[in-house]
Amino acid sequence: MTRALTLLFAVAGGAAVGNLYWAQPLLEEIARSFGVSVGSAGLLVTVTQVGYAVGIFLVVPLGDVLNRRRLIPAVLVASSVALFAASVAPGFALLLVSLVLVGLTTVAGQLLIPLAGDLAEPADRGRIVGTVVSGVLIGILLSRTISGLVADAFGWRAIYVLAGAIALVFAAVLWRALPVLPARERIGYGTLLGSVFAAVRRNRPVPVTLVISSIGFSVFTLFWTAITFLLSDEPYGYSVTEIGLVGLVGLAGAVAAQRAGRLHDRGWSVPVTGAAIAVAIASLVLAAVGQRSIIVILIAVLVLDIAIQAMNVLNQSRMFAVDPEARSRLNTAFVTINFVGGAIGSALASLLWHVGGWTAVMAGGSGLLAVALAVWAVHRRGRLVVPVPSAR
Repeated sequence: MTRALTLLFAVAGGAAVGNLYWAQPLLEEIARSFGVSVGSAGLLVTVTQVGYAVGIFLVVPLGDVLNRRRLIPAVLVASSVALFAASVAPGFALLLVSLVLVGLTTVAGQLLIPLAGDLAEPADRGRIVGTVVSGVLIGILLSRTISGLVADAFGWRAIYVLAGAIALVFAAVLWRALPVLPARERIGYGTLLGSVFAAVRRNRPVPVTLVISSIGFSVFTLFWTAITFLLSDEPYGYSVTEIGLVGLVGLAGAVAAQRAGRLHDRGWSVPVTGAAIAVAIASLVLAAVGQRSIIVILIAVLVLDIAIQAMNVLNQSRMFAVDPEARSRLNTAFVTINFVGGAIGSALASLLWHVGGWTAVMAGGSGLLAVALAVWAVHRRGRLVVPVPSAR
């Protein structure tokens, strides 16, 4: 993994996963255009994540048996078709269907991450995986800013046209840039999918890591879905561009969290994971207390993103250290359970907002993270510990 190839993986992965979040700052505008409630429009984020979880489970395991130089460009082309379909959807129901298909096909980033783990030297794996994962997370955050800017200038449909074109460009670039890899063991598709569950069961650190990671990602999605409701309501009344720009604060958190991969290489993965959960809880408490101050909200965004993204990098690096022959399948389990959690988080954000507004959302998120912290505390000296190579 050269620096140039690592950067390409990070940017392409970020561009791919950003497709899941174009709608998030646009919920009010999309709701107006189709004559539905903002709460109903929140389903757009939920169904996209459900589609993504299904796509991860059905497609990403193929990375352990198929030629990824062909597979990755192919899924990018399929994603482009789904994005163009979303851009011309004539009704809300068809937009929902189109975004399910976007979720199903926008899995290139989760094929690139285990490929980066395969190509990296063992002692550098945490750093390289951390860089690529950080690129993916930056894509999630930048998607909100880009979406708001494009929608304000050209309408919400334009972002899906732009994203479809970008997917086609990356399909061509990766077709030329990906190395030729040796043939891999052939496994029947049904057996391959079943082996995802087998890989989870036979590796003791995996189930606990999956529980902690899915909770963290559900809170991440809960927060970013609810912040659209908060900032579009009084006393803020922000436009979609202004809401999207809040994502730039989280971008700084993603850059800082990129360093977490190095902590894994040094053997600090488990204790830093616990610290990150505690910091995330503190950020939600801060956001609840300071909900009427944009400065406090921005500080909370920064701290939460550093904590959640550090958790994500460390959890994924531990997964890749467990079983080198099953990295794509373990990544399948990791991302599928994360985005099931993400779908629950976005749905929970809408429910809690209607029940008790921002305070209820932050209380719900803090409660979920408290469960994750308890799981970490019970298993921090046992199931969570995996051997890592010494840093060079």
